[in-house]
Amino acid sequence: MQPDCPSVLLIYTGGTIGMIENPETGALETFNFDQLLRHVPELKRFNYRIASYQFNPPIDSSDMEPSLWAKIVRIISDNYNQFDGFVILHGTDTMAYTASALSFMLENLAKPVILTGSQLPIGTLRTDGKENLITAIEIAAAKHPDGTPIVPEVCIFFENELMRGNRTTKINAENFNAFRSFNYPPLAKVGIHIRYNEHFIRKPASYPLKPHYLFDTNVVMLTLFPGIQESIINSVLHVPNLKAVVLKTFGSGNAPQKKWFIKQLKDAAERGIIIVNITQCQSGAVEMKRYETGLQLLQAGVISGYDSTPECAVTKLMFLLGHGFSLNEIRRNMDSDLSGEITKED
Repeated sequence: MQPDCPSVLLIYTGGTIGMIENPETGALETFNFDQLLRHVPELKRFNYRIASYQFNPPIDSSDMEPSLWAKIVRIISDNYNQFDGFVILHGTDTMAYTASALSFMLENLAKPVILTGSQLPIGTLRTDGKENLITAIEIAAAKHPDGTPIVPEVCIFFENELMRGNRTTKINAENFNAFRSFNYPPLAKVGIHIRYNEHFIRKPASYPLKPHYLFDTNVVMLTLFPGIQESIINSVLHVPNLKAVVLKTFGSGNAPQKKWFIKQLKDAAERGIIIVNITQCQSGAVEMKRYETGLQLLQAGVISGYDSTPECAVTKLMFLLGHGFSLNEIRRNMDSDLSGEITKED
């Protein structure tokens, strides 16, 4: 590969960005990415080799699931040595889940994998899709003078910010700034120039890419609220084949001190169910030793999710469970920063 001619593989999974409006019916239709240059002629100004892979049929992101994450990983793995970077076009609704999952599935990643999409179809007049696509491609191809990639990790690029994928959550269904990374700074800000915050970017792995494909989806997310009934907690914790729970607690990891509640959690933990505590707050982290309520959860066998996003916590659990680790290994890995996804307490 010529150093002055970067190569990028576009993987179109589906989503709003890949829609154009039929001028006769007004209906939104998917367009063929083989004709990408005709729809986005600005790409011709890049001196890049751009190839594409299109899901057929395209997937609405509401239907995204682990088997499709595995398909994306397979595409990246099969083409890893032929391209300098990868851009995944994806619907916004589950993009943060996919980005989180891929950050664990692409072990030893040393090239950019940039997810992007849009709030308006790329064929509409005021679309945000063109800018998101063009900039994502530029970031995926960006290299240091020594030829190493600038951003060798899984990211989401949306509305002028590049964010670590497993730190990102969707915050807005209406505006162009649809995503936010509350607990980790942006890896780049885009204006007239792309300004990389290189001290926040992970270093490329020095080992060969190790793709993973296994998931176990016997996980549930349980959000606490004032007045939650014991019957509900009991029902959730006794779902057949349940293996893990993401428990969304109040504030810095607090929960009711009712004896029945603590007993339910303790009994579940003793049955081998992994319970991970994350905060309902968009920003901040669980600090389970800060208040008595958090200490009670620790004593019941609940483990800290630190500042994990919900999307990250659930996909990390599904990933670890799928690989057949022991309970102690899963607990240890949930307490470890595997791919830049959590900030450990001092």
